[in-house]
Amino acid sequence: MSAVVEEKKMVAGGSFLIEESTPEDIFTPEDFTEEHRMIAETTRQFVDQEVRPAIPDLEKHNWELARELVGKAAELGLIGVNVPEEYGGLGLDQTSGVLVGENTGRSASFATTLGAQSGIGLLPIIYFGTETAKQKYLPRIASGELITAYALTEAGSGSDALAAKATARLSEDGTHYILNGEKMWITNAGFADIFVIFAKVDGDKFSGFIVERQPGLTTGGEEHKMGIKGSSTRALILSDVKTPVENLLGEVGKGAKIAFNILNIGRFKLGAMCNGGMKLMIHDAVRYANERQQFGKSISSFGAIKAKLAEMAIKTWVGESVVYRTVGLIETAIGDTTNPDAKLRAIEEYAAECSIVKVLLSEQCDFVADEMVQIYGGYGYSADYPAEQAYRDSRINRIFEGTNEINRMLVPGMLMKRAMSGQLALLPAAQKLMDEVLSPSIPSLDEDEAVLAAELKLAQNAKKVGLMVLGTAAQKYMLALSEQQEILMGVADIVIDAFAMESAILRAQKMAAAQGEEAAARYLDMVRVFCNDAVERVEMHAKNTLAAMAEGDELRTLLAALRRFTKLTPINTVAARQRIADVLIKANKYAY
Repeated sequence: MSAVVEEKKMVAGGSFLIEESTPEDIFTPEDFTEEHRMIAETTRQFVDQEVRPAIPDLEKHNWELARELVGKAAELGLIGVNVPEEYGGLGLDQTSGVLVGENTGRSASFATTLGAQSGIGLLPIIYFGTETAKQKYLPRIASGELITAYALTEAGSGSDALAAKATARLSEDGTHYILNGEKMWITNAGFADIFVIFAKVDGDKFSGFIVERQPGLTTGGEEHKMGIKGSSTRALILSDVKTPVENLLGEVGKGAKIAFNILNIGRFKLGAMCNGGMKLMIHDAVRYANERQQFGKSISSFGAIKAKLAEMAIKTWVGESVVYRTVGLIETAIGDTTNPDAKLRAIEEYAAECSIVKVLLSEQCDFVADEMVQIYGGYGYSADYPAEQAYRDSRINRIFEGTNEINRMLVPGMLMKRAMSGQLALLPAAQKLMDEVLSPSIPSLDEDEAVLAAELKLAQNAKKVGLMVLGTAAQKYMLALSEQQEILMGVADIVIDAFAMESAILRAQKMAAAQGEEAAARYLDMVRVFCNDAVERVEMHAKNTLAAMAEGDELRTLLAALRRFTKLTPINTVAARQRIADVLIKANKYAY
C-alpha cells in the first residue's frame, strides 16, 4: 500500500472549487518515500548518463539504439513500474510511475518514446485487455522485448477522435477482426511491434484492439517535425490487418471509454514530464548565466536576468505542487485496491484536475523554454547549445494528449457534468455565492497572523470568482453552455490559477510547519509572488468573461463583487524575485 494514501480521506473530484483543504490534506514531494526517491534518482541517472548523450544519434533516426535504450530502461524496471507483479511488473503506485515520467522528461524525445511504451501503448492492455492478452503481452512489454504504440488520431479526426473512419469487421468464422484504414502521428510507429488501434466495428461501433505488426500493416515515412526529432512519428496504414478476438480491448462499441480514460492518465504524466524538462532547462540556464560575462561581470548579476530565472523557478515549483497534489488525490482514491476497474474509476474521478495539470504544465514549460533561449541570447538560437532543442521540443506538449483548447473546455465541462449528476454540490454552492454577491453587507476582514494567510484568502476568493463566473454561465446558457467555447476557456483560466494558488500555498504552509518559516522563506517568497500575479490574471479573465455574458445592472453587480474578491495589496515582487534567483545563482543549479 502506498504511503501516499495513509490517513487521508478521499475527496470528490472538482471539490477543490467549493471546499477548503488543509496542508495535511495534500500530497507533496516532501512526502515521497525513500523508495520514491530511489526510483526518481535511478531514472535521472539513466537519462543523464545513457539517454541524453545518445540524442544526436536518435535524432538521426537510429531506432535500433532507441530499442536498446528501451531495453535498458526495462532492465531498471522503468517500464514495469505500474504493471502488476503477476505479469512481470513491479506493481508500484501511481507516484512511482509519475516520478519515472518526470525524470525521463529531461530528454523530451525519449520521454515521448518511453511514454508510449509504458503509458498509452501499455495501459489500455492493463485496464481493458483480456486475460489471454495480458499474459501474452504484458511481460514482454515490461521487459522491453515488445515495443508499443497507440493509434487513435486520423487525418480527419484529431480532437474529434470519435469521427475516426478506420473500420473493423468480425471474420466469418468469428475468430478474428479485420481492420482497414489510416492513422496519423503515431509515436514509435517506425519500430513498434504491437499497436493499440481504434476502429469502428461495422463502421459505427468505436472499439479498441491490440494489433501486431504483420503484412498489411505498413507505415509511412518519418514525419519532418519541429521538435522531438529523436522519437519516431509516422502514419499507419491498415489493409486487411487481422487480430484475434481475444485482442479486443474491453467491449465492442466502448472504445471511447478506453481512449479518454487513458488520456486522463497521459495528461498528468505529461505534466510531470514537462516539469522534469523545466528543471533541466533552469539548471542549464543558471549555469550559463553564471558563466556568461558582459560588461565585466556575469549576466546572472543583472536584475533583468534574475527576474527571468526567478519566474522560471516559480512556475516550475508551483507546477510541481499541482502535479503531485493531483497524483496524491488519485492515490488516495485508489487506496489498496488492485482491481483495474476500480483504479480507472479513481483516476477518472479527477479528470478535471488531470486537464488542469496538462494545460498548466505544458504552458509553463513553453514559458521556461522561451526564457531559456532569451538568457542564452544569440547562442540560444544555435543548435550547438541546449536552449534551441529545449525550445523546439517543448512546443508539442500543448498539442499532445488533447490540445490545450480542448482541455480548457473540459475543465468547466467536467465540473458541470459532475454537478448535474449530483456528484459535486456545485450548483448549491454557486447559488449561495450569488446570494453573497447580492448582499449589501461586506464581510469583516479580521487580521490573520498565520503564515500565508493573506495569500490563502486570495486563493479562496479566486475560487469564488471561478464559481461566480461558472454559475453565471450555467444560468445564462444552461444546456447550451458546451457551445460557448470562449466562455468555457475563460472559466478554465480562472479555475486553473485558483487550483495552482491553493496547491502552492498549502505545500508552502506544510513546509513552514515542518521546517520553520525561516528555513522555508524562499518557498514563501515564490508563493507570494505567484499569488500576487495570479490574482491579476484571475481578475482580467473574469472581467472579459463576465462582460461577454452580462450587461447593465447585472454586469455592474458582478464587477463590484469581482473587485471585492480580487482586492489586493501589492507586495514587493522585485525584491522577492531577486531573493529567489540568488538561491539558484549561488547553487549554480535548479535548487528548489
